[in-house]
Amino acid sequence: MRALPALACLVFAAAALAGTPPDAASNATSAAAPVAADAALEARVMALAGELRCLVCQNQTIADSNAGLALDLRQQIRQMLQAGRTEAEVFAYMTQRYGDFVLYRPPVKSTTALLWAGPGLLLAGGLLGLWRVLRRRQALGDEAFEAVAASEGDDDERWVAGDPSGTSRPGGERTSDSINTSTQR
Repeated sequence: MRALPALACLVFAAAALAGTPPDAASNATSAAAPVAADAALEARVMALAGELRCLVCQNQTIADSNAGLALDLRQQIRQMLQAGRTEAEVFAYMTQRYGDFVLYRPPVKSTTALLWAGPGLLLAGGLLGLWRVLRRRQALGDEAFEAVAASEGDDDERWVAGDPSGTSRPGGERTSDSINTSTQR
């Protein structure tokens, strides 16, 4: 019975692959990656695109993404480099237009301070909390933990005696509440 959903997925995938003509897949790949005539220029374009985040896809670079916007941005980078702009000018243009979010390594400034300091602050807060808990446990002493262990043992005895609600008293007496609830059933 568990194999039925897996079999349905397999049949669906096979049907989807059978319905796609082989030429369509190769045409989509070639249309997705226009290449400059100069191999060195294309390497610079892909290096810059690897440093910029795709604004449509989640956590992909412009170089990795096949989204329409990513293709347009790669083409724009290619045109800017062909026009003689430097890599710093390309980054400046992209951050002016799309903000610091487009950069995989945003600069350290007041708007990104929490981004850079956040992990360190969380780690320091966690270590401080652990230190305080351990310090309090040390101040309580071993007697506090032995009392907790003994009271947990009482709960186990109630389960063995058949009274998981804990309404019976240690001497076997029942409270008035437990008598009322047992007569109402």
